[in-house]
Amino acid sequence: MERTCALVTGASSGIGEEYCRELASRCDRIIAVARRGDRLEQLAQALQGQCEVVPVVADLGTVEGVARTIEALRQQGPVSYLVNNAGFSTLGPFARSDIEDELAMIRVHVDASVQLCRAALPFMLEAGQGFVINVASIGGLLPMRNTAVYGACKAFLNSFSASLQEEVAGKGILVQCLCPGFTHTEIHHTEHFAGFDKTRFPEEMWMTVEEVVAISLQALDTPDLPQVPLVPGEMNVGVVRNALQQQVDSIRSIQ
Repeated sequence: MERTCALVTGASSGIGEEYCRELASRCDRIIAVARRGDRLEQLAQALQGQCEVVPVVADLGTVEGVARTIEALRQQGPVSYLVNNAGFSTLGPFARSDIEDELAMIRVHVDASVQLCRAALPFMLEAGQGFVINVASIGGLLPMRNTAVYGACKAFLNSFSASLQEEVAGKGILVQCLCPGFTHTEIHHTEHFAGFDKTRFPEEMWMTVEEVVAISLQALDTPDLPQVPLVPGEMNVGVVRNALQQQVDSIRSIQ
């Protein structure tokens, strides 16, 4: 790889935008993918002089959006960093949900992430180096009512990342599945979260995007550290450990 390049989805705000800002010091070029072109242009202006930002306006819930992103990867890459971060969540009982919204969530979280991994990995394998970050959630590691499909998508990303890391072990590629807890992002400001009151949860349960991304990249710099799952924040680690232990304790042999 003559130039170090990253592809970041969901780059117009939140965790994705923060990844772009932090990777700017590590990369010569960032392919920034999101639906809001104006936000991407603002990001490109903000990072001017640090690295080149290639804005790609695409909806990863559509075939056309994924195809446009893969084409940008082929033309502007290859990439040494792939950050699958784009996503959204619905909120409410599954039986009363809009099935089209749920299916769109699967397309963005699962389908697009799988396709982008498949497009990027051959180049990484040829170069003998690369990083894949699949942004999931602690919601994929424990049951959470009213976000059933979102949690299932994140559980898929965790399982997919673990298996993928086994496949590329020893080939210079590191796969990470980042599983944040409550994080201050715009995901809670969408129409799906109308009526959601963030103040119901104590401030110590929340993290900033700067904290989450810093932990993610620090872990990449420590290859011996387990990367799948990577749960930022001691409180989140405690919650996940307790939930997983309860699941283990509930397993009973039926003879």
